[in-house]
Amino acid sequence: MGWSERRDQREWERDLLRQIRALETTDEGPDGGPVTPLRRERVRRPPRTRSRAPRPRGERVPGQRRRTFLTVGVTLSLIGALLLLNVVPGAYQLRNLIGLDDRLGAAVDGGSSGAYRFLSTRPGTDKPVGWDPCSPIVYEVNPDGAPDDWESLVGDAVATISDATGLVFEDAGVTDDRAFDERFRAGVDPRPVLIAWATSEEVPALAGDVAGLAGPISTTDGVLTQYVTGRVVLDSDAFDEIERYQGGAEQHRAIVLHELGHLVGLDHVEDPSQLMYRTTEVTRLGRGDLRGLALVGDAPCG
Repeated sequence: MGWSERRDQREWERDLLRQIRALETTDEGPDGGPVTPLRRERVRRPPRTRSRAPRPRGERVPGQRRRTFLTVGVTLSLIGALLLLNVVPGAYQLRNLIGLDDRLGAAVDGGSSGAYRFLSTRPGTDKPVGWDPCSPIVYEVNPDGAPDDWESLVGDAVATISDATGLVFEDAGVTDDRAFDERFRAGVDPRPVLIAWATSEEVPALAGDVAGLAGPISTTDGVLTQYVTGRVVLDSDAFDEIERYQGGAEQHRAIVLHELGHLVGLDHVEDPSQLMYRTTEVTRLGRGDLRGLALVGDAPCG
């Protein structure tokens, strides 16, 4: 190749590079507005020579760029799916940061130590089934057989669980409803959570030394399982007996907190220093209780 041919070759390479750079644009024009679709421009052919034009160093070939875009797209799709399904640590904080969630209450950092267990976990994960944090947990109270201070007792316990989970509760008032096992039917809006007192004659599961029982009721939309209602049933005879002893008010509060812990998704633990132990050994939430409550509160919006 002679000197003149090499000069023509370099001139063609520079011209081609300028055209490639002109085509590499963004979705915005110089003034920030949209640009028209890119057109295919004819590229001036190089002089006919026997040698192949070298590829400019540092430039990516079209196939490489397509593979790069595909890799980025797949990565972003996977990240999006993980955030939407809440299966990575801190998923709520990331979803909230990019505006995917509209929680009613802020998520809670419950620490990292202490024993806790969930009533149920989402399939294929260790994440708990929980309540929709973008909707309130509506509850009503049947005070028949309750202690005189039932209103402040329930209100204080609900506020404590709300603070520990970041879930918002909505008081629907007093009711005479006693349908403990009929809170939800398919195709019908769930009834509010029912908090009530009963005897073992009405609710046989309260027989013996059981001071209360509680549990949520879940539904599945084919993708996400969530709690939608539930019940808390407290033994009126046990509350009457406890009231006669010193520290009875603290015991009452501990029992209600324990049952509300079940309502939001916690199970019993084998650590007697936690309030979710099978019997009431303590009257305050332990580190494990707080950790578990924070985790059940960090569920995805439904």
